[in-house]
Amino acid sequence: MAGFDTVIYEKEENIAYVTLNRPQTLNAFSVQMRDDLYEILSAIKADDEVRVAVFKGAGDKAFCAGADLTEFLTAPSVAKARHIRAVRDLWRLFLDIPQPLIAALHGYVLGSGMEIALFCDLRIASDDVVFGLPEVGLGIIPGAGGTQTLPRVVGLSRSLDMLLTSRWLKSDEAHRFGLVNRLVPRGTLSATVEDIARKIASLDPAAVRKTKEAILRGSDLSLPDGLDLERRLASELAAIRSGTARIAARDE
Repeated sequence: MAGFDTVIYEKEENIAYVTLNRPQTLNAFSVQMRDDLYEILSAIKADDEVRVAVFKGAGDKAFCAGADLTEFLTAPSVAKARHIRAVRDLWRLFLDIPQPLIAALHGYVLGSGMEIALFCDLRIASDDVVFGLPEVGLGIIPGAGGTQTLPRVVGLSRSLDMLLTSRWLKSDEAHRFGLVNRLVPRGTLSATVEDIARKIASLDPAAVRKTKEAILRGSDLSLPDGLDLERRLASELAAIRSGTARIAARDE
């Protein structure tokens, strides 16, 4: 893929690496970054070679410290903003990615940065991480899913506490709340994420994708409907296996 202005995209074997690359602004989320991520995520979604994707932030201070306020202060009209989102809805695209997404988090993870992390399936964080959704303190509400994704991860009461008071969470509390899957020393973050990504990439990709789909789709269903979904996906996976076996036998 061609180079991007605000994001570095790399692919090594079956693992995609997406690095937010505006360290001079603490990787602040900009319009250009949105467009770059949209193109990259679209490519990941369509690339059957990619079995897992890792998101990380350049520099030592932040994964992403939120929206670029210099752009926010000159934002387009609400009507224009809604049209842009309808045409290029990055956050909906995050939900449509079949491969597992891992967020490697360090330093500040605020606003849009936290929302990106919440759209990932696994969040691995270093012990210097700080989470926050400060939008209410700015007279707005989270605009990229924070009010919907956070309660699904940490629960209703903790989300209300965090959002209504603009309270920030440090690493130990975030881990205790379940916002972080694993908490590791800063010096071992990259190696830990790499090990997890390689483990996922080594597993059967169809089984991994079907498992992710079953968990995420089933979380909004009743238990009986969730069990029906699981059975359907298991049958689909068996059909894939059967078809693969027939092709292999034909080619022998």
